[in-house]
Amino acid sequence: MDILVGSLVAGLLIGLVFALIALGLTIIFGMMDIVNFAHGEFLMLGMYTTVFASQGFGIDPLLTIPIAGAVGMALGIVCYAGFVRFLLRGPMVAQLLGTFGLMLLLRNAALLAFGSEDRTIFSGVLVNRVFDLGMGIIFPATKLAAAILSIVSFAAVWLFMNRTRIGKAMLATALNAQGARYMGIPTERMNALAWGIGAATVCIAGSLLVNFWSVTPFSGLLFCMIAFATVALGGFGSVPGAMVAGIIIGMMTEIPGFWDFFTMVTGSRWMSDISLNPFKYTFIYLAYFLIMLVRPRGLFGWKR
Repeated sequence: MDILVGSLVAGLLIGLVFALIALGLTIIFGMMDIVNFAHGEFLMLGMYTTVFASQGFGIDPLLTIPIAGAVGMALGIVCYAGFVRFLLRGPMVAQLLGTFGLMLLLRNAALLAFGSEDRTIFSGVLVNRVFDLGMGIIFPATKLAAAILSIVSFAAVWLFMNRTRIGKAMLATALNAQGARYMGIPTERMNALAWGIGAATVCIAGSLLVNFWSVTPFSGLLFCMIAFATVALGGFGSVPGAMVAGIIIGMMTEIPGFWDFFTMVTGSRWMSDISLNPFKYTFIYLAYFLIMLVRPRGLFGWKR
């Protein structure tokens, strides 16, 4: 039973982080129907921000979260104002290739600036500390903090989008940009803000993630694919969908743990000879493929 409960807890915690990673991607798509292939690189830069800020200034990694958010906000707005807004005037293929090129630019710039070696957080209030729930269930304190702060971030974004005038203006722009423009809403500013919020949330996710995950210039690739699968499942443009889908995807990464539990319960010899750990992310990619075939709009998709 401890294996099952441990897998459920681990899946829930990492799933909430996955949800926060996907949040920025779904906001950007929901606003302007553009897929940001550089989303994983924003995450990677958020991870590096925390590593260098905590090690360079000697502050706790958790205190670097606002710094990572500010870096992401600035980066998102600059990318939109200097690059993306011109892509929106072209065809869809230009937008796809443009953000793909942005991904390559950011990745190789990080490779040139930071090198290819793994970088890890070694010290902090929660680093290397664990919580013991009993029954042999132990998990890192950094994962619990990341999950809690992910929920806080989701709540803040939802309240901003649904309870403020600027947030409602962003929603109006997402639903009908031309109509919003006629009503006096500065849609260009709303789009820039969407990119800023999207980049800020994923940089915050990176700041949380690096407390228990090492970073290289290539770290964004894995999490970009997970973000795409999460957004596809939850529905492009749906903030609640990103939350629910992130938890589901997190549980899918714990399928090897569930397999071990059922192996132990059934006492099956042939099951015990099969390890699913090498395929834990394969299940996510398979789910992404099936979702796009069966329900392209996702569970909570609302964009036409």
